[in-house]
Amino acid sequence: MLLLQFSTSHYCRKARLALGYKGLAYQVRNLTPGLHALQLRPLTGLTTVPVLLPQIAGQPEFIADSSHIFRYLERYQPDPPLFLSNPEHQHQAELLEDWLDESIGTATRFVYYHFRAGEGKALDPSLPSQIVINIVRAQYGINAASVALAEERLALALRVLAPWQDRPYLCSDQISIADVTAAALLSPLARIPDYRDNYPWLFQRIGEIHQQCREPLPPGLEASKGDL
Repeated sequence: MLLLQFSTSHYCRKARLALGYKGLAYQVRNLTPGLHALQLRPLTGLTTVPVLLPQIAGQPEFIADSSHIFRYLERYQPDPPLFLSNPEHQHQAELLEDWLDESIGTATRFVYYHFRAGEGKALDPSLPSQIVINIVRAQYGINAASVALAEERLALALRVLAPWQDRPYLCSDQISIADVTAAALLSPLARIPDYRDNYPWLFQRIGEIHQQCREPLPPGLEASKGDL
């Protein structure tokens, strides 16, 4: 299997967590933002990552979108499961995944790139890094007003996910697509001190899910992995 991705994308991290949890061998190909469209549009008709190429006879040529990748992997290799056997719990997990994808993942992107362009510039002040950051900010319209709205969305998300403080999984007594999605899409916040200091339980859970999925800890958590 081959995963086409941006190395820094939290949506691609979501796909890697699922692949790791399933114990599937795969390789990654890191695409160049901007030029990636020339590679993806003829293949999928889209310009978004991740895209999974199973490279297995009898399987689809490609699966685009992290949610579709979840569903493909569950069909291809049901064990260990990411989908819950209880229909009510699975429905809750699907609702959380969709909300995190469509609202909270975007909010994380806005807050993270705003931080990296300002207070967090010292994390990598190199010209190539700052060029990418400024391209992303321009592409998505990241400014003070949009970041303020994103911060409100994240505050709501942290209230909704607060039960994660007291139990290892969000929707049942086992890992689900909701846990994997939350762990991936909120992981960039680990590099922002205000979030790291105020929500230690969140990063505890993010670290646990990464370990369960055999995925290296995200930037900002490596130094404290002994505490996870």
